[in-house]
Amino acid sequence: MKFPTLFLCVSLPAMIIPHPGLGADVGMDAIIDPEAKVEKLGTDMAFTEGSVWLPGEKAVVFSDIPNSRQMIWSREGGLKEFRKVEATNGNILDREGKMLSCQHGGRNVVRWDGDGKPEVIVEAFEGKKFNSPNDLAVQDDGTLWFTDPSYGLGDRKAELDGKFVFQYDEKAKKLAIVCRTFDMPNGIAFSPDEKRVYISDTGKIGKVRAYDVPAEKGAELGEPVFELDVRCDGMCVDTEGNIYTTSAGGIHVFAPDGTKIGVIPVEEHPANVCFGGEDFKTLFITARKSLYAVEVRNAGDR
Repeated sequence: MKFPTLFLCVSLPAMIIPHPGLGADVGMDAIIDPEAKVEKLGTDMAFTEGSVWLPGEKAVVFSDIPNSRQMIWSREGGLKEFRKVEATNGNILDREGKMLSCQHGGRNVVRWDGDGKPEVIVEAFEGKKFNSPNDLAVQDDGTLWFTDPSYGLGDRKAELDGKFVFQYDEKAKKLAIVCRTFDMPNGIAFSPDEKRVYISDTGKIGKVRAYDVPAEKGAELGEPVFELDVRCDGMCVDTEGNIYTTSAGGIHVFAPDGTKIGVIPVEEHPANVCFGGEDFKTLFITARKSLYAVEVRNAGDR
């Protein structure tokens, strides 16, 4: 993946992006108020990704990948640099509230301690370095799933013979490949009951595939239950099981059975999305050079 050159970061005062007809679709009325507005919260970054809400700080943190930094935004503090990183992409909180990050530069998955220092959780499979971990999801028991396409490799040589989806049982220290059938595995999320996992492909497949989660740890996924016909990067799920995917035109929303509900238009092409805010009913959207937010009806699942 080639990223644009560096930009100056600018924080914007609650800029509203009007979208006539937003939520006017009958199905979308259950997702978002027709009068809801998408706010541009900040812009002029290089390529934004991996948003995650920090409840204690009442702030959202996200990656500015080419600049190898994470940014932070809050209503009180606006937008500013959070910390330097090794080109993080996806971010999420573990079950103890600590942030986990996929690092393109480090080719690893790390956990940040209270002093903002990274602890490498996992960086290789059978002695071979990962390609460039991209996005991740965590089950309630702490089991970590992550995707490993080659977007962040650059001129470095791949050591693995494929681009896989991994599962890491940190308690048992067991790492396993759970899916080998993707071209460029990317976004990943679970249904609220964790019986289903959604994984996107931004390569030749260009769809989101839904799988039943095996009961046995480390078992490979079976055949997809269904596919979402959308070329999606990152995604998230609400408490009703609706899937919010990022693709051309905005946030494409699907029902738990895969039925397309509608689209929340976004000015720039989104790359990732997460729930946050006091009631977890704010969608924070990373889209190319900018960060956006919009209020929705259902709270986020995780």
